[in-house]
Amino acid sequence: MPDALPVEPRIESLDFSVPKPAEPHVTNAADLDRLLHNWQSRFTGGRSPSTVGMAFLDWATHAANAPFQTGALGRRAATQWLRLAQAATGQVPAIVPSPDDRRFSNLAWQQRPYSLLVQAVLLGEEFWSDLVRHTPGVATQNERMVAFTVRQWLDLVSPSNVPWLNPEVIEATRASGGRNLRTGFKNLVRDSTASHGGGVAGPGFVVGKDVAATPGKVVYRNALMELIQYAPATAMVAEQPVLIVPAWIMKYYILDLSPGNSLIGWLVARGHTVFVISWRNPGADMRETSMDDYRIHGVMAAIETIGKICIGQKIHATGYCLGGTLLSIAAAAMARDDDDRLASLSLFAAQTDFTEAGELQLFITEDQLSFLTDIVKTKGFLSAAQMGGAFQMLQSNDLVWSHAIRTYLLGEQSTPNDLMAWDADGTRLPARMHIEYLRRLFLDNDLAEGRFLVAGQPLALGDVRLPMFGVGTERDHIAPWHSVYKLHLQTGNELTFVLTSGGHNAGIVSEPGHPRRHFRIRTRAQGGRTLGAEEWEKETAPQDGSWWVAWNRWLDQLSGVRVAPPPLGIPGAPPLCDAPGTYVLEA
Repeated sequence: MPDALPVEPRIESLDFSVPKPAEPHVTNAADLDRLLHNWQSRFTGGRSPSTVGMAFLDWATHAANAPFQTGALGRRAATQWLRLAQAATGQVPAIVPSPDDRRFSNLAWQQRPYSLLVQAVLLGEEFWSDLVRHTPGVATQNERMVAFTVRQWLDLVSPSNVPWLNPEVIEATRASGGRNLRTGFKNLVRDSTASHGGGVAGPGFVVGKDVAATPGKVVYRNALMELIQYAPATAMVAEQPVLIVPAWIMKYYILDLSPGNSLIGWLVARGHTVFVISWRNPGADMRETSMDDYRIHGVMAAIETIGKICIGQKIHATGYCLGGTLLSIAAAAMARDDDDRLASLSLFAAQTDFTEAGELQLFITEDQLSFLTDIVKTKGFLSAAQMGGAFQMLQSNDLVWSHAIRTYLLGEQSTPNDLMAWDADGTRLPARMHIEYLRRLFLDNDLAEGRFLVAGQPLALGDVRLPMFGVGTERDHIAPWHSVYKLHLQTGNELTFVLTSGGHNAGIVSEPGHPRRHFRIRTRAQGGRTLGAEEWEKETAPQDGSWWVAWNRWLDQLSGVRVAPPPLGIPGAPPLCDAPGTYVLEA
């Protein structure tokens, strides 16, 4: 870690770095391969070309060895052409895109000849899906990988992305005399050269002023994180404090956006003493930072500090995304070691079993990890652009192509909001930690299967004897709610589970008063029957509003009496600086 960090009573100096040569050098064949893989990653988006290649080889080999079944798909193609002709002549109803497919939502696509083009595209996509998914003998992982890759190609060549085939672009170009294309080109140049960070989250949003503005103090700092304690907003507060552990793949202020939708500010206003970890944005000097470093110097250091401020009080520990996974590991280790400093455990869009971790898991293979290891070892970290690109790839139509059409072809100026600004303020991931969590969690699923070691000893989530509150979101493409729901299978104690509308971020940032929000909630009593995920959803009625209110009610029931607020910082040691601190400002 940098030597410039001051050492004070609340600033713990840590060193995660390892000696490395001042200049890159090549010493053996492995180094040459590493340089080659790093060069290849520029064109593959960080994916191993051999991973995709082996998947297609598996599919093609089995397709060739089943010539009669493969040939039968020719009849399927003829049927599709016949269906297109019948749709064109009105003999059968038109094919309707899925509710999530908004490429052709504009009314212009319903007029001929564009309506026939839409029908041809949807039928073609249906055929290719059948082709790659109905070849017997192909390994499930490879079949899903081939289907995913084919879908990406089809999304790329969709007529909605072609200016001379998209009626919206054609009309905008005609009406403006091509001004939309000129403006779109300017937007493309602007976005290609834009660089955020250093306190500027996105256009018009400054960290600490427009976002991350809830008043508070940094009460502890080490070389990995800062701990923020928020100033009380009520005369009396709940006796037990709340600790929030965000993921280190994002800036913490996703939970402290604008005053109107800040979960942290909302909790403080309802009389809770709230602490949050603000992770450092790592550079190459933190390449050897491990997952256990994040547990020890992040979660456990925060718990230790809170114990010095809220003396004698247990903590309501809350984790979001990967921060929730880390927190569940820490809680299991504490339970194993008879550490009873936690009062409850809340996990938001956090996975503890990775057997159904969604499409992001498709490319987590031995080959891919070997390839990725070479990439991150070269740099010492995974960049924010690489991580963001992986997430965007999962929803390319919504996150990539629709944005490109509106911004670069229609020439529209998007109105930035706080969530977009936060999304532009990316973070890096230390090399060692990134490979560890991909291998131990995504690939090997060690946590769910009892092989995850902390201090050389295994741990089990079933040892955690705390009231739990879990949240999944309906359209989560990063932590699918069926995967999050598996927490029910890993613990037999009381568990309240919420399934809320929205996606991985917008479903969690779901403030009261936001229109068209709903959620389902059900509590399984300790030792009670566990429902299957689909059964749970079917038997749990949705209700309008924000799940925040239900969570606050749950916290209040557990938090004891109301008392005077604790001191702002460790007694006898003044806070280090105002919130949001310094680490969140690192570019």
